[in-house]
Amino acid sequence: MTPLTDRALRLTVYLGEGDTWHHKPLYSEIVRRAHAAGLAGAGVFRGIEGFGASSRIHTSRLLSLSEDLPVAVVVVDSEERVRAFLPHLDGLVGDRLVTLDGCEVVRYTGGTPEPDEAQPEGEKQV
Repeated sequence: MTPLTDRALRLTVYLGEGDTWHHKPLYSEIVRRAHAAGLAGAGVFRGIEGFGASSRIHTSRLLSLSEDLPVAVVVVDSEERVRAFLPHLDGLVGDRLVTLDGCEVVRYTGGTPEPDEAQPEGEKQV
């Protein structure tokens, strides 16, 4: 496979693990909306320590605060597609920090499995 490089835009939404949207985790709703919008990919990353506008430190080291650890939702796609997705966050993220960063993406073309993942000859994938 030949790797291709391209410019993209990375959207990051910073929130707390305990933040909810209609009684479900807020990070799940953001990922669901990104998927529904057909974006290339999204991930949710749980932090071990951090603070935001409240200046209260959230850390996994203290049992009393470990239920609301920092979470970052990261979405990457072309600049046009990410910017078109921003209105989907309106009314959802409130006053939480949202950042946009340019990045370089390495894409691998095709859907051919790597040699160690290939099916043995004669076997068909179901």
